[in-house]
Amino acid sequence: MNTTPDKKTKEKVLCVADCNLQNLNSLLAKYQLELHLIPDQQEIPGSYWGDSEAGLIANKVYVRNDTPIHSMLHESCHYICMDEQRRKYLDTDAAGDYDEENGVCYLQIILADNIPEMGRERMLQDMDRWGYTFRLGSAKRWFEEDAQDALNWLVEHQLLYASKQQPTFKLRIL
Repeated sequence: MNTTPDKKTKEKVLCVADCNLQNLNSLLAKYQLELHLIPDQQEIPGSYWGDSEAGLIANKVYVRNDTPIHSMLHESCHYICMDEQRRKYLDTDAAGDYDEENGVCYLQIILADNIPEMGRERMLQDMDRWGYTFRLGSAKRWFEEDAQDALNWLVEHQLLYASKQQPTFKLRIL
C-alpha cells in the first residue's frame, strides 16, 4: 500500500513536527497507545517501511518530527484493528488481511478529523501524495465511492458507530 516517495513529495505531507504533540498523544491514548518521539536522524524502532515511516511495537507508536501524520495514524489503526492475540505479539509487522487493511485505511481517514492540523481532506490528499493506491485512482474517490466494505468491517468490529461514522475509541476484540 505504501511506497517511498521522493524528497519533494515528503515536503508536501503533514508531519509530526507540524502538529501539536499533546493532541496526538491525547488521540492515541484513547486507544491505549503511547506515542514515542525519536530524535531526528535516528532509526525509528518498529518501522516496517524504514526511513521516516512510523514504527509499531506492542502499544508503542514511534515517530520522528519528519514522520508523516498519515503514517502515524496508519500504524496506530493497525493496532486498533487487529485482534487481541496479534496485539500481544506485535513487533513491526502488523500483518492482517485485505479486509483489515481497508479498515485501517478507512479508520485513519476518520481519525484525521481528531487532529486539528490534519482533518479528513488533508489526510486524503496526503495519502495520494505519498503513493497509497486505490482502484478508483484516489483516496477520496475510494473513501466516498468504493469503501462500503471497509465501513461495514469497522462497524462489525465495533470500531465505528454506523449511523455517524464516528469512532467508538475501542480496540477490536475478536
